[in-house]
Amino acid sequence: MYKILLADDEGIVIESLKFMIEKELGNNCEIRYAKTGRSVIELAENFRPDIAFMDIQMPGINGIDAMREIRKANKNVIFIVMTAYDKFDYAKEAINLGVLEYLNKPADREKILDVLYRATSIIDAERRKRSEDLIIKEKMETVVPIIQNGLISNFLFREHFDEDISNYKSLLEIEDNYGYMIVIIAGREQVGNHMTGAVAAGITIQNIYREIRMLIEDYLPGIIGFVMANKIPVLVTRKTPGFEYDERIEMIDRARALSRKLSEKFDINFRIGIGSVKPLENMLESYNEALSVLIETTGRVGHIDDIPIGCKYEEDYPIDTEKRLFDELQKGRVSETVSVANDFFDWMEESQQNHIDDVKLKALEFVLWSEHLAYENANSMYHFRSRTTYMIDVMAMDDFNTIRNWFVEKITEAVSLIARRSENRMESVVERAKKYMEENFRKDISLEDVSQKVDISSYYFSKIFKEETGENFIEYLTRLRMEEASRLLEESDISIKEVCSEVGYSDPNYFSRNFKKYAGITPTEAREKRRGN
Repeated sequence: MYKILLADDEGIVIESLKFMIEKELGNNCEIRYAKTGRSVIELAENFRPDIAFMDIQMPGINGIDAMREIRKANKNVIFIVMTAYDKFDYAKEAINLGVLEYLNKPADREKILDVLYRATSIIDAERRKRSEDLIIKEKMETVVPIIQNGLISNFLFREHFDEDISNYKSLLEIEDNYGYMIVIIAGREQVGNHMTGAVAAGITIQNIYREIRMLIEDYLPGIIGFVMANKIPVLVTRKTPGFEYDERIEMIDRARALSRKLSEKFDINFRIGIGSVKPLENMLESYNEALSVLIETTGRVGHIDDIPIGCKYEEDYPIDTEKRLFDELQKGRVSETVSVANDFFDWMEESQQNHIDDVKLKALEFVLWSEHLAYENANSMYHFRSRTTYMIDVMAMDDFNTIRNWFVEKITEAVSLIARRSENRMESVVERAKKYMEENFRKDISLEDVSQKVDISSYYFSKIFKEETGENFIEYLTRLRMEEASRLLEESDISIKEVCSEVGYSDPNYFSRNFKKYAGITPTEAREKRRGN
């Protein structure tokens, strides 16, 4: 249905336009008309036309001024000017107002219908776009919470690769590198620091999750995860580390208000813990802090900075560098680990010039912990007496450069052990997978079959297989099959249908398409080419 407004002070023009449009559009249009500038503006305010045929010279307010007023309230109306006044100034102003067409009277029927259909096409396109946008928005309302929960789950369960987090951040348009966790816990009633009836409360909040989520969105500016037992995690991202005092107080006040509102609305008790700001990759630590707040206190709401939990560091101690060092080491990233180790030693050398013995102890502490992590992550044999000389060696060092060299060398050995273990495992998995595929490509095998055979998840297998071979699973399997098909077509006289079956395909047409894509010719052409030779 198109809503069309006709504005002209000549009744015969209105009648002829009305007759012409109704004949073309029939019941697909609703037409209203007015004969003065003022009445056009008033009618447009209530009628809100899709298309307006406008005369310029009308009694009272002229057509240009009327269009200007209508445009203020209706940004999408399509104006078509029809006038006997062929003046450049009018035409120029009409163009500025976004007029679709400027027609001089008398305009013939073909021109009027042409511009009418152009206008309806624009309207149809806009309506389709709005409809598609609404469909997308509706889908996003379902998809976004799943993506948000995926990000939080990856942080909390440490089951992510760095590129996974980058993908989540990109999808959610997150540019921040810091954040903190809030945990909302439900129970039947609070007894000291304990919430009773956790299982029943968990079931209840699962059933009313959508309503709870909407309330959380009103009070807390964060990414909300799904229900985990009787807990709901919330991630709040930030551009900068640390909390200003006023920010912390404001967040606590919001959390208190949310806790009261949730408890009143759903007749369940809620407590809220807030962790400290950390780099995003350390959100598990912030989450555990948020939980520890509720264990250590009996209040409805608690913030980690308000209670004496955990280790406190001197103001200039580079705790982020320390954490980054061991994070990179555990991932087996040799160059990154060495770089951060040097950064940390730079800090020690610059800030502890007169305390070389303390630097020796810290270097020894980090090396011992790095080797501990290497033993754990590389599945290596631990030898109790493998470090007998460490204390003697370190205490004998008398300059920072010697300590640095020993420190970086030992940490490099530790991270290299983890890296080699990771590489060897990857190579072992890929080699076993390739061997299985070479022996079984004639069968109907899938990515899941091969993943199960090498005993890792299909997602992780797919990733390391592509990294190691440069081909994904399907590309590699198809190449094996096509190489064998080429050999059979070249060296045997079996039928093409038999070749198809021999290389693991049940559909000859699908086999032929794949073969042509691989070889550039069909199986028949390949067979004929052999005979021609």
